[in-house]
Amino acid sequence: MKRPAYIAKHVRTVIRDGGSAPHSAEVQWFFKQEVKSRGWYTHELRKVAVRFRKTILAQHDQGYLLQVADQLFRGDVLEEKVFAVLMLQGIVGEFGRSEFSLFESWLDRVSTWADHDALVHCLIGPMIAADDSLLSRPPRWAKKKTGKPWHQRAAAAGLIHSTRQHKNFDDIRRITEMLLTSDDDMVQKGLGWLLREAAKANPDQTVKYLMTIRGRTPRLVLRTACETLPANTRKRVLEKKAAADLHGSSRIRNKKKANPRSSA
Repeated sequence: MKRPAYIAKHVRTVIRDGGSAPHSAEVQWFFKQEVKSRGWYTHELRKVAVRFRKTILAQHDQGYLLQVADQLFRGDVLEEKVFAVLMLQGIVGEFGRSEFSLFESWLDRVSTWADHDALVHCLIGPMIAADDSLLSRPPRWAKKKTGKPWHQRAAAAGLIHSTRQHKNFDDIRRITEMLLTSDDDMVQKGLGWLLREAAKANPDQTVKYLMTIRGRTPRLVLRTACETLPANTRKRVLEKKAAADLHGSSRIRNKKKANPRSSA
């Protein structure tokens, strides 16, 4: 029997040989950072990943498939990591706590928001939505203030499937409160994404909540959260945010005038 590492090596060859150099350059431009890409379009990569999954499972069990995926998610090529996720996405409903722990460990290997979001949105998020016992994980990720933002972004993005199912709004508020002070763009965009999905799934509840936090919410988060709201509602939330910002600035200026030494 061929080892999982052998299959993973073959997959890497397929990805390398089937890529597109022009699209690889487009990917590099899109990310505005150094990204190692073979130039695949996602829909084509998904077709190949599904074929590999079916072929592997025809001869081996899920444990073997997971080992192949684990090998692929160790690489530094974007499509290799995404391929690993796409191979597993179609059977994510069959996984349990041990598989979740494996996927959670992959967060330490994330290098871009693309492989992060594939992992969290396609595997981790659906598992959290299906198993309430996993709701204890996002708060732990939110507390991780290391040099990389991926655990904190996962804390937000990991609840998107929950809100789409009209579930776990208290947990969404908890994570929001934990991440509001982050000044990292990747975390702010992830939190904005979560709140935007919450606003689509539970508009009344979410707008009411946004109105209570608008004065201390980063503008990027708030604008992203409001993107799909009706124009009048969006304007009302953002105007209140602008008024709160103005009031806060005035209060700081008045405090400095009253106590000049505080600005020295």
